[in-house]
Amino acid sequence: MTAPSSTPPLDVLTIGRCGIDIYPLQVGVGLEDVESFGKFLGGSPTNVAVAAARYRHRSAVITGVGDDPFGRFVCSEMRRLGVYDDYVVTKPDFNTPVTFCEIFPPDNFPLYFYREPSAPDLELTDNDIPGDAVRDAAIFWISATGLSKEPSRSAHHAALDLRERKQHTIIDLDYRAMFWKDEATAHREVSAVLSKVTVAIGNREECRVAVGETEPDKAADALLEAGVELAIVKQGLEGTLAKTRDERVEIPVTPVVTKNGLGAGDAFGGAVCHGLLSGWSLEKTIFAASTAGAIVSSRLECSTAMPTEPELLTLMRTHRELVPTLQDL
Repeated sequence: MTAPSSTPPLDVLTIGRCGIDIYPLQVGVGLEDVESFGKFLGGSPTNVAVAAARYRHRSAVITGVGDDPFGRFVCSEMRRLGVYDDYVVTKPDFNTPVTFCEIFPPDNFPLYFYREPSAPDLELTDNDIPGDAVRDAAIFWISATGLSKEPSRSAHHAALDLRERKQHTIIDLDYRAMFWKDEATAHREVSAVLSKVTVAIGNREECRVAVGETEPDKAADALLEAGVELAIVKQGLEGTLAKTRDERVEIPVTPVVTKNGLGAGDAFGGAVCHGLLSGWSLEKTIFAASTAGAIVSSRLECSTAMPTEPELLTLMRTHRELVPTLQDL
């Protein structure tokens, strides 16, 4: 799949992690006892791009892979799932990363990342940034993990500077301690980009790292004070809070039976992108995001589990009592 310059700008362009998810096909079993696995496209920003493609948006990922079979799989699977792979660069000195997980529903899903000594997506440089695509994309999405290491950190700043705070520029606060030198470094680097984005999404722990607050309203207010225009605070089973300077929305969790919660956040992000691109109200967008996360948490995999819009709207209508003030379903 190619995206020549004569085509319209991308709807969603993400930057950051990609790789291979190796997920056990047995639930409730430790890796030492698992007998079979499934192989899936993975990496949070890549999953968000796949989710956007499922909603029929033109999406692509700026990322890196190794010169290896898994790198070739990343590109072919992106194309199969409707995501442009034009901005995937090969970093031959590093292997395409692999991630294993264990599945212990309803809320224990340990992850094991194999990304040493570095991952190709963390070796992106300024020269790997497609300037026109970044400037012109309707949505540009970054993950905080991309700020954890050079040269990726500088590449992310270069891309954000090209955006000039164009709406919608989104950061997934996505804090994973194993990617950072220490928490103080994570706070410094994440807080430094908040003035360059217009939307911030994170859970309470991620908000604590970014702005020092875990109470949802205080965390959202701190993000708004730091410069974002929309702050979204995910609270697990307690639902989601979203705030702008003029609006406050709280949405409860959409009930499902959880199988694997690891892809829920990426499905949430993809639905936020869809809601913003579709001109939906904040209330409908957050309800959609919560519902998309619920759908994916009820499935095994992440990327290939992302819902379509008809699937999403069907479940939202089934649970319309969760948001009784919402009329346009």
